Formats: sequence, structure tokens, C-alpha cells
Amino acid sequence: MEGSHLRRRIRILLSGFVIGLALSGVTAFPLPAELTLLSHWMGVPDGVPASHFAGITGWIVQIRDALAATQSTYPFLFYGYDWLAFAHLVIASLFWGPLRDPVRNVWVIQWAMFACVATWPIAVICGPLRGIPLFWQLIDCSFGFVGLFPLYAVYRMIRRLEALSSS
Repeated sequence: MEGSHLRRRIRILLSGFVIGLALSGVTAFPLPAELTLLSHWMGVPDGVPASHFAGITGWIVQIRDALAATQSTYPFLFYGYDWLAFAHLVIASLFWGPLRDPVRNVWVIQWAMFACVATWPIAVICGPLRGIPLFWQLIDCSFGFVGLFPLYAVYRMIRRLEALSSS
């Protein structure tokens, strides 16, 4: 009975993780429209430059304006966002293995935990090189940090499931 309970908990946690990955990927497709909508929700009217705002509002407006300018002048650059979205969806599909057979595919969970930790040096090294504010680098790091919790829980459950299977 404990084995089936562990499998169900593993599936629930991994399904949530996969849904999060897929949603973060899908949201890369309409990024300019999303930033315009977000800036409207923040009460920023169209045409007001980022220099009129401070903190996260100013940063969101700056990103919105940069995306709009890029889209009108160099729309082909958004092909990179299409590939970013695709990569998220492909990575999400990688979890099909642990959903079906968690013990045999524990390596996927180990790899995913490594990927979560690897977000930190990328954000801290590349962020300053690209002019990304520290608060945004911390937000980027938080995705890896938050992702570790369900993955580590799944990893421990898989190891318990493995011990049950071998006894």
C-alpha cells in the first residue's frame, strides 16, 4: 500500500512541476503582448517612458518598450523566444519517464535538481553583463530555488520506493 501511495504523491508533485514548466514555456510566445498587459495592470498608460517610474514598474515598462521596439524593427529576433518556449516544452516532456517509472528514471530528477541549481550562477554571472537589475536576478534565481523543493521531495520518495521494491 505504501508503494502505491508514494507513486501517487510522486505523480502529483511531478505533474505540478511539468505544468509549471509548460506554462512558463508557453508564455514566452506572446511576450510583447504580456508585457503590455502587465504594464496596464500596473496602471501604466501607453507611451509613458520607463524613466517616469522606479523599481519594478520602471523595469517592466523598460522591457515592454524594448520588446515593442524590437518587434517593430527586428521581429525575427523573437524566433529566439519561440525556441525558448520549445525548450521548456521539451524539458517538460522529459518528465514522462519518471511519471511512468520513477525508480528507473530517477536520473531525470537528479538532472532537474542540477538544472535548478545551475540557474543561480547563470543569473549572477550573465545578469550584470546584460544590465539586469539585482532584484530581477534574484527573481530568476528563485525559480531554481523553488523548483528544488518538489524535486527533492520526489527524489526522496523515489529512493523510498526503490527501497520498498528491493526488500
